[in-house]
Amino acid sequence: MSAQAAAALVVVLLLLVVVRLPWAGDLGMHAATIQRLRHSLVHPGNPLVDADTPSPYYSPWMLLLGVVAKLTGLSVFVVLRLAALAGLGLLVTGILRYVRTLSAHRAAPALALLSLLLLWGPVLFNWSGFLGLNSLALTVSYPSVFALGLAFHLWAWLTRALRGQAGWGVWLGLGALWALTLLCHQFTGVVASLGVLATLLAARPARTALLRLGAGLVLGLVVLWLWPYYDFFSLFSAGADLEAIHRPLYEDLAGRFGLVLLGVVALALRWRRDRRDPLVLFFALGALVFAAGGLSGHYSWGRALPAALVPAQLAAALEVVSAGRRAVRRGWACVLTAALAVGAWTQVGTLGYVVGQDALPGVVAEKYRTPWVGYQWIMRAGVEYGDVVMTRTFPARQIPAYGPYTVAPGYPDVFLKDAGRREAAVERYFAPGTGAAERRAVLREYGVKWVVAGRWSAAPWLREAAAGPGGQILYRVVP
Repeated sequence: MSAQAAAALVVVLLLLVVVRLPWAGDLGMHAATIQRLRHSLVHPGNPLVDADTPSPYYSPWMLLLGVVAKLTGLSVFVVLRLAALAGLGLLVTGILRYVRTLSAHRAAPALALLSLLLLWGPVLFNWSGFLGLNSLALTVSYPSVFALGLAFHLWAWLTRALRGQAGWGVWLGLGALWALTLLCHQFTGVVASLGVLATLLAARPARTALLRLGAGLVLGLVVLWLWPYYDFFSLFSAGADLEAIHRPLYEDLAGRFGLVLLGVVALALRWRRDRRDPLVLFFALGALVFAAGGLSGHYSWGRALPAALVPAQLAAALEVVSAGRRAVRRGWACVLTAALAVGAWTQVGTLGYVVGQDALPGVVAEKYRTPWVGYQWIMRAGVEYGDVVMTRTFPARQIPAYGPYTVAPGYPDVFLKDAGRREAAVERYFAPGTGAAERRAVLREYGVKWVVAGRWSAAPWLREAAAGPGGQILYRVVP
């Protein structure tokens, strides 16, 4: 099968995944964000809890999706499917445009796409902002995918601007696009920034270009400063709240990313041919930031890892069409094909998001990860938009997607000052030794109308309203 045909099949697979939109990870957060924006574009408040706070999730992209939801009346999950189609289209075209700046060979974009999606490791790894096939299937509607598409277009546009005589308008547009990427997904914006820096270091632009570049940078900073939904620059002091959840990024590196070592070898070959190769510089910057995060304990810096993975994966693909001798290119193609096959087998469970687990052969079904079950059942039982629900962390990651709030956020929230107090209140409520009076006080303090818990939580002030999967019970709080 040719690279172009294989890449086309992978894209079709992802398009079919969009139809089912498997729920995992942060999907509930993004759905909740659209819910708040469709109800109030100017003052949406916190996406998860009933509090008037800003949120970094209120990005330009999510604002547009909120407008679409408000004007059309479509459900947030339909809007998220539209977002997935737009993000996937932007990503694929961005990869094509950027790879075209690196190689004119007609097979290069397809090889690059396959490497970005499949050249990972023998251990399955899913995280937003990372381009593995299974990870992308679960996050295709996320702002991180849209931002990655913007990043590839940004690198392609910048490369062409540096090679030509781009005017002031082009450089100002590049500055605005850079800021837009940072606002839409901050971690991907860091990756995009490292790619921009690598491109500039490789090109050594003339003084006239530097002046225009400076103007674009200033415009980008102004856009970041003027964005009204949250203070972008305050995020630089919020890393301490995110370190614990990002520590797993530094675990099992060989299992998750071992196949990328093929790309590191390709980068070494490119470095021998050109000491200022942009992919080599890009990889070096990404690896440096990632290593610095691990050594210093700033584990959130691990989100910069795609800045090392992407150039290595691209280098592995491009070596098939750029190595000197034909025999070397054929040998490299064989090695890359074998590595891609290993990566594809690791992620073959992605097929289950299209056909369902029951339709998969046994050995493939074992690699399938069951998506989360939603909480539509509580809405059918009478829970309304804006109602406050007392529940633990896992349900709290999904319930706000339908419009209700929870007492404590299911995700870290750097702008919610009383997040710790809210989490402690939830722990107190569900603790076996907590008295009835204290539990009632917690419910009154946060205006709780419903409780989602197991049957053991039954109390005189709770009336069972519905039963859900996994033994969960929805209780109405009665006076």
